[in-house]
Amino acid sequence: MKLAEALALRADAARRVAQLRTRVVASARYQEGEAPAEDPASLLAEAGEVLGELEELIRRINRTNAATSVDGRSLTDALARRDVLRLRHALVTSAADAAAGEGQRGFRQLRSELKMIPALPVAELRRQADDLARQLREVDTLIQRTNWEVDLLD
Repeated sequence: MKLAEALALRADAARRVAQLRTRVVASARYQEGEAPAEDPASLLAEAGEVLGELEELIRRINRTNAATSVDGRSLTDALARRDVLRLRHALVTSAADAAAGEGQRGFRQLRSELKMIPALPVAELRRQADDLARQLREVDTLIQRTNWEVDLLD
């Protein structure tokens, strides 16, 4: 099995656990004289099985990520790089938007109103955001390609 397939299975298992949790909570209590819509005990047992499968998938994925080398570093390092690039991009984009006054009134209705002046260089922040977005795309593409090339370790 390829790493990308295991990642898809992990996402499916996580969704399944969330669905089972919702169903357990909905069936955990019922009115006297009625029966619950579903048997919460069997739902809990099913969720336990899915969680066991999820744990095994996560272990194998983590082991594979740590052992796989991509551009001279581990896949785990590349994933950390991608996560931080996403955070940096969001930070710089938010700062540029705030400095540009996006989402706010961009003009004064009266001359007596105070004029808002950007405290940060919007154009430079936009350039930084574009560069971060490019770096993010490159790292993400590398990770995705690797995910489809690497076999999942046991």
